[in-house]
Amino acid sequence: MSASVIRRGLELFSEKDGAKHKQKRNRSSKGALMEQKSTQKQRIQKRIRQLQRAGQSSLNNNTVKDKRVRSAVDEYRKKQKKSQLSSNLKYFLRTSSTTQKHHTAKEVQQSSSRRSCDQPDLPEPKPKETSVFTEQEFQTFQKEYFSRL
Repeated sequence: MSASVIRRGLELFSEKDGAKHKQKRNRSSKGALMEQKSTQKQRIQKRIRQLQRAGQSSLNNNTVKDKRVRSAVDEYRKKQKKSQLSSNLKYFLRTSSTTQKHHTAKEVQQSSSRRSCDQPDLPEPKPKETSVFTEQEFQTFQKEYFSRL
């Protein structure tokens, strides 16, 4: 349990002492706030002194002599990562190995899902074309047709 919970519990049981504790706590919290503000102020002043010693203080540098004018576009380009697209394209276009169709078909088949609804339909075998007429009938038709001309 924390100290604040214990203090609150003690205040509930003793009404006379509770008022004194509240006053003391209020005074101590105000003192703590003042102490925090002073420590923050001291830290800021210490940091300013450090910067002044290093010659990087922005408080005393009111001249333009040390400043470099930079283009915002140049700064943006420096911070951007360089695109590797052109070098990657050169690399992949340089390789001349191409895969054969039956290898790619096998790879696609193996990487497809195992569910039956995801399986591709098998190609239906084409039935052989059969003719209604025989070869003898064609020859007789040919003789009859061309003999009339």
